[in-house]
Amino acid sequence: MAAPTTTRSRRLALGVLATGMLMTVLDGSIVTVAMPAIQSDLGFTPAGLSWVVNAYLIAFGSLLLLAGRLGDLIGRKRMFLAGTGLFTAASLLAGAAASPGVLIAARFLQGIGSAMASAVSLGILVTLFAEPRERAKAIAVFSFTGAAGASIGQVLGGVLTDALAWNWIFLINLPIGIAAVLVALPTLPGDRGLGLKAGADTLGALLVTSGLMLGIYTVVGVDQYGAASARTLGLGALSLALLAGFLVRQATARSPLMPLRIFRSRSVTGANLVQMLMVAALFSFQVLVALYMQNVLGYGAARTGLAMLPAAAVIGVVSLTVSARLNARFGERRVLLAGIVLLIGVLGLLTRIPGSAGEADYVTDLLPVMLLAAGFGLALPALTSLGMSGAKEEDAGLASGLFNTTQQIGMALGVAVLSTLAASRTESLAAAGRPVSEALTGGYHLAFAVGAALLISALAVAATVLRRPSRTPAP
Repeated sequence: MAAPTTTRSRRLALGVLATGMLMTVLDGSIVTVAMPAIQSDLGFTPAGLSWVVNAYLIAFGSLLLLAGRLGDLIGRKRMFLAGTGLFTAASLLAGAAASPGVLIAARFLQGIGSAMASAVSLGILVTLFAEPRERAKAIAVFSFTGAAGASIGQVLGGVLTDALAWNWIFLINLPIGIAAVLVALPTLPGDRGLGLKAGADTLGALLVTSGLMLGIYTVVGVDQYGAASARTLGLGALSLALLAGFLVRQATARSPLMPLRIFRSRSVTGANLVQMLMVAALFSFQVLVALYMQNVLGYGAARTGLAMLPAAAVIGVVSLTVSARLNARFGERRVLLAGIVLLIGVLGLLTRIPGSAGEADYVTDLLPVMLLAAGFGLALPALTSLGMSGAKEEDAGLASGLFNTTQQIGMALGVAVLSTLAASRTESLAAAGRPVSEALTGGYHLAFAVGAALLISALAVAATVLRRPSRTPAP
């Protein structure tokens, strides 16, 4: 692989990768605050509106693993450029959409492009920064864009929707995407890949893509159809069967798409499991807190985003200034454990937020929560380093795709489980005669408590499976 040799060129390459990550994260959160305007303008039904989010999630989450391995085979730079180009073009289509069908199709294409670019980003990063201290700093920057991007997206989405129109939440991707491609061409390391013969497992690709796509489709429908419905159970069983068939295929194929040797690393396996639990739990912070502010406290879209800004600020300060030094001094495992403890405190405090706007005070009830979000800045860089530490260079794209896949699976599970529990609890409290704001808050309280339990499980896994800390990721 011909990697950039100067410090400036490598920093530019890191900026390109972080920009790609930021666009992906922003696209997930920036849409949420514009949903009412999109529904009103395009005439979406309530059920159809959810597909503005679901179409993106299904394409993105199901193709990450395949895109990561294809990046190893045909070249990670080519995969990143193609994905960023497709995402940018699809953003133009979404911004110009005049009907629900066109917008949903554009969102699906955006998901494909995001999967292609995101799946190989970490793989490029770990080969670009081989020296442990430099790699730790680069991963901290990359993790910050993911952790803080959701909060930034809510602010940006509210401002663009209020000041211009919902179309601009997609059109803003055009100049960013074009600039990213132009800078990536000379700065990202060129690699020819291993060649398709090294892992051209067509059957395996069909099994894993269809299994993940069906699984995520099933999960996002739980809120509408119920967890115990025949549809959910039947499609869920079929998805698990397809994924089990994929694992059997990988154990027997001559050129597997996903060599199972990658799971021999305790760091890789443990980090992916911890991430799935963490992301599922923290959906309640990233989404339900915003809903609480709007539905209970009466905040508008822009004010909600601004209220979340302190979280983005502390995450940025911790990620960019201290996380790399703490990882180098104490090891990724200890830093990860400390970060998870802070995040448990976040959700613990949220189980006590008041049930009406008159009782709530932002400074005393919500600002401490935003400041404890510094745990993101500790946990995510450490977890990313651990998740990539056991992968060989030829499997870096696969490890990157796997890490992003478990993130999306965790997000889908968090959406399905926590939103369903919150809605069910709210309905029961409303039926008992409680005021709307108190019923909503009671549902959020339950989701926050379950999220805290998931984080405690993540802490237990990190403390046991990752019991051998590694300060220096393997090249």
